[in-house]
Amino acid sequence: MNKKHLITTFKVTTPFILGGAILYWMFREFDFKSMERVLCEEMNWWWMILSFPFGILAQAFRGWRWKQTLEPVGEKPRTSTTLYSIFMSYAASLVVPRIGEFTRCGILKRWEGTSFPKAIGTVVTERAVDSLLILLLTAITLLSQLPVFLTFFSRTGTRFDEIFGMFSTTGYIVTAICGMATIIALYSVRKKLSFYDKVKGTLHGIIEGVMSLRGVRNIPLFIFYSVAIWASYFLHYYLTFFCFSGTEHLGITCAMVTFIVGSIAVLVPTPNGAGPWHFAVKTMLILYGVADNEALYFVLIVHTVQTLLVIALGIYAWAALNFTKPKVKSEE
Repeated sequence: MNKKHLITTFKVTTPFILGGAILYWMFREFDFKSMERVLCEEMNWWWMILSFPFGILAQAFRGWRWKQTLEPVGEKPRTSTTLYSIFMSYAASLVVPRIGEFTRCGILKRWEGTSFPKAIGTVVTERAVDSLLILLLTAITLLSQLPVFLTFFSRTGTRFDEIFGMFSTTGYIVTAICGMATIIALYSVRKKLSFYDKVKGTLHGIIEGVMSLRGVRNIPLFIFYSVAIWASYFLHYYLTFFCFSGTEHLGITCAMVTFIVGSIAVLVPTPNGAGPWHFAVKTMLILYGVADNEALYFVLIVHTVQTLLVIALGIYAWAALNFTKPKVKSEE
């Protein structure tokens, strides 16, 4: 096996090893036999089913927004293909984290003849907008919850050093690994974009795609799509609180805090955030008074079911694309 294959193998296997190691550490003493009782007797599946449309809408809104940002750079892919590419991108990222962005651009190039560099540029623009929204949501959530946390600490006599003391040495190690993995992921993405920059003519296409936001015709609609994406993500997550007796009473505030923490945790390059997401959300739920086992039930079931939904959408998109004829551009 040559050096290139070794590097590729390392990139593909490392996220699975990292995610698996964190999950093993979290669930090493968990009684999985009790899962049957929770799934069949205690869990309210109607709320889980009710959350599914919002999970689908989150991806659909992203597809509609992407189509809108592609139009200013002269690209007009079919709406159906754009949506399929989004569904496929999420499913592809379960296999190789962060590959989804390139997957959806490749699908549009294959079926719509869309310029790959321009598509990458618009993706960069989208990610910048999403990052700003997440930062805004994070700031609002932290500021709005600051009095609550201060009151909690004063009434219970809890000190910050005592909270950190609740973490074991392994907990600190996991947190440190997650932080380093996030840095490596960001560096990897930058390297990939730098590779495309080196290809003749590609830099111009990327810049044109990045600047596409200036040419979006309907800015209010773009803003609506951007807000709707994250509102759908949140509702897809929040409604699952009502599936379990241990979380149904927590309210929308706790849901927002754990949602933000989970959204940041998935920056760690593991399949669909498996491991880091479980660790972050479980830790916050315990802070809100949820029992350890109840928190483990929640993160394991919710993440697994939502991942299965992503897989189902990916399979549907793959099947639909196989029945979709590639569009031939008039200039070709």
